[in-house]
Amino acid sequence: MTTGVEQTVAIVVGAGPAGLSTAASLHKLSIPYILLEREDCIASLFNKKAFDRFHLHLPKRFCQLAHMPFPPNLPTFVPRAELLKYYDDYACRFEIKPKFGNLVKSAKYDEEDRKIWKVETKIVGDGDGGGVRCYEARYLVVATGENCEPFIPEVDGLSEFKGEVIHSTQYKSGKKYENKNVLVVGAGNSGMEVAHDLSEYGAKTSIVVRSPIHIISKWSVTIGLLLLKKLSLNVVDTLLVWSSKLMYGDITKYGMQRPKEGPFLIKVRTNKYPVIDMGVFENIKSGKIQVLPALKRIKSGGDEVVFENGKCYQFDTIIFATGFKTSTHLWLQGNDWYFNKDGTSKAMFPNNWKGENGFYCAGLAGTGLIGAAMDAQKIADDIFNLISK
Repeated sequence: MTTGVEQTVAIVVGAGPAGLSTAASLHKLSIPYILLEREDCIASLFNKKAFDRFHLHLPKRFCQLAHMPFPPNLPTFVPRAELLKYYDDYACRFEIKPKFGNLVKSAKYDEEDRKIWKVETKIVGDGDGGGVRCYEARYLVVATGENCEPFIPEVDGLSEFKGEVIHSTQYKSGKKYENKNVLVVGAGNSGMEVAHDLSEYGAKTSIVVRSPIHIISKWSVTIGLLLLKKLSLNVVDTLLVWSSKLMYGDITKYGMQRPKEGPFLIKVRTNKYPVIDMGVFENIKSGKIQVLPALKRIKSGGDEVVFENGKCYQFDTIIFATGFKTSTHLWLQGNDWYFNKDGTSKAMFPNNWKGENGFYCAGLAGTGLIGAAMDAQKIADDIFNLISK
C-alpha cells in the first residue's frame, strides 16, 4: 500500500555521521527537512556492525560531527560505547528525528514539470508490512557514506568451505573463537583490529596481507594530521615513514612490505588509510598472529584454504574484512552525470559535494568523518542561500 506524499524543502538519505551532520546544519538554519534511514537506529554502522572493542582509528578532533565537538573528558581515540552516546546526545541537541525503516528504492528528479525530487521508499522492519511511502523536496542530499553495503569478494570454492564465513560487520568479539583457527581476510584497520581482538582472546589467528601496507603509531598519525596544516604532504609522509621504520623496523621479516608511496599520498589517491597500530603489531611480532599472502582458493571438499605461495591451512572460520560498496547509484535514477559504474563519485574533492538540480552528497569525498561534517555545512549553507534569493 502506498501512503500520501510528504513534502519538505530537503530530503536527507542516511542517518549515519554524514546524515546527522547534515540534519544538524539544516536545523541550525531553520531549513525544513526529512531524514530517511533504512535501519531502526542512527549511526547503524557503529551501533550494529562494529565489534565490542572498536575504537575510532583517528583522534577525536578529526572525527567530530558539525557544530559539536566531542566532550573533552573522552580519550583521544574514542571507544564504541562513548561514540554511540555522543551520537545520541547530538541527535537530542539538534532535535534530529529520522524516519526509520525507510529503505530508498528510487529517487528521480522531475525536470520537465515541477522541478522537484521524488523519493520512493519501502517500509522495512516491524509494524508497516512492507508498504511504500513517497516524499518530495526541492533538494536531495545523499548521506549514506562510503560504508554502505558489506562486500565479500568472489573466492573460488568459498561456497564449499565447511566452516563459518562472515563479514567483519557480523563480528562482535573474539571470546567465542578461543582455541579456534581463524583467518581474517583484509589488512586494513578493521581487519587488523579484528585480528588483534581474536588473538587477545586466544584464537589461533592468521591474517591475509595481500598488498604492501604502512603501519604507523597512534601518536604519529596525530602529529602527521596536525603537520599537514603547516607542511607539504610529501614532507609529512617522509616523516611518517621514517618514524614507522624507527618504531617497527624491517616488517618484511613478518611477511609484510611497505609501499613505495607515502601513507597520506596513498590515502589521497586511493582512499585507503594506513594501518594505525592499536597493538596488533606486537602480536604479529610475537607470532600470536600469522601473516599470510593472498588467498587463492578453497580446496575441493572445503576443508583447506590455499594461498598464493602454494601453502594450505585449515580454518574453522573465515572473516572477511574486505570493506564496503556504495549502492546509491542503484536507486538514484539518471545518475550518470555524478556516479561511476561502481558507485564512486566522478567529481573530485573538494567539488564533489554538489551536483545538478539541487542534488548534494555528504561524506562521499574520501575525507573521513571530518570531511563529511564539512560537506554538511557547505550543503546547508548553499541550500539556505538558494531559498533566500
